[in-house]
Amino acid sequence: MEQYEPDRLSPAQQAAIRRSFRNGRAAMTRRSLLRASAGGALAVGGLGALSACGIPAAGNTEGGVSAEDRSAKEKTVNFSNWTEYMDTDDSGRRHPTLDAFTQRTGIKVKYTEDINDNTEFFGKIKPQLAAGQDTGRDIIVLTDWLAARLIRLGWVQKLDASNLPHAFANVASSYRTPDWDPGRAYSYPWQGIATVIAYNKKALDGVEVKTLSDLLDNPKLKGRVGLLTEMRDTMGMTLLDMDKDPRSFTADDYDAALARLQKSVDKGQIRRFTGNDYTSDLTKGDLAACVAWAGDVVQLQADNPDIGFVIPDSGYMLSSDNMLIPNKARHKTNAERLIDYYFEPQPAAQLAAYINFVCPVDGVKGELAKLDEDAANNPLILPDKAMQAKSRAFRSLSSEEETAFEGKFAKLTGA
Repeated sequence: MEQYEPDRLSPAQQAAIRRSFRNGRAAMTRRSLLRASAGGALAVGGLGALSACGIPAAGNTEGGVSAEDRSAKEKTVNFSNWTEYMDTDDSGRRHPTLDAFTQRTGIKVKYTEDINDNTEFFGKIKPQLAAGQDTGRDIIVLTDWLAARLIRLGWVQKLDASNLPHAFANVASSYRTPDWDPGRAYSYPWQGIATVIAYNKKALDGVEVKTLSDLLDNPKLKGRVGLLTEMRDTMGMTLLDMDKDPRSFTADDYDAALARLQKSVDKGQIRRFTGNDYTSDLTKGDLAACVAWAGDVVQLQADNPDIGFVIPDSGYMLSSDNMLIPNKARHKTNAERLIDYYFEPQPAAQLAAYINFVCPVDGVKGELAKLDEDAANNPLILPDKAMQAKSRAFRSLSSEEETAFEGKFAKLTGA
């Protein structure tokens, strides 16, 4: 089991966190929110503060710490999620898929939108988790890097596969075996977050864009290219462009990719590194092309027919937000039933039609087409098998790698 030790952030890591809060994935509303994924962010108000208080880690890597499961007696489940990350009716007060779950099972869902960013939420729940206490939540939704950390600490419970037949059968292959939770023993994905290349057709004015190299090297795009301030997304796409796998790259590979980007920065190819604010530049045509998040692209295309996207042959980056059951949760079986419910095609399709993120559930196209044919045919929401095969995840980093890689990336971006 990983022990809690003070993680001292380098100035570069702290700068990366501030970028995320100011204009990166942590700064957005949930409709287009793609959150900060820097593992070092966990330490702010988190690792160091907890260790300083002398609170030991609780649980173990064999499945965390359970409590008496009151599911049979208490027909309820407490679900904490990000804002604007659930289907809502016209009144804005009810959630149709949750209501349907309650009607079918008799289990009432206390649904709370109390997650605004990973680090802030971790600060809320860490004292209880570290002390081996109930957080008052049966399901929490966390981005890959923080989900991985809680699993390593033994702070979440191992799932009972017998309660998750739909989840086991229908989770898309891209999400089935993350390196931080092989076989999904402790988590299941809520939604996927894809990083692609977006462009403004009018601003390109006939220039062809198919790869990241086209953005970095074509002199006709000089000063009109955008890259993301999120290290994993920009560096992951660069590694792929250089035929390196983000799931297994070396430190030398990372340095080579960094040098590749530095050349483009030095020659003025890159207009700037951005958070979500690239959307306005792309819409106006100040950016002809950029590395972008699929959820944003879906929304931009609805308003601007000139916005398009490219999935390079080399691949694209994919991360996810994940459902977990924290230690001492009192309604574990009810929670597992709700997790499994969202891997049934109909509720999964209803959710996807509303929030427009990458759906991590196989077999929903027919159901989604009944609700929104355009969404059903949009590969940014329902990737086909060919697109799924191109997805890559950024491998887990040690704390030493995190410090080194973030520091180098901060110098590149001028943070």
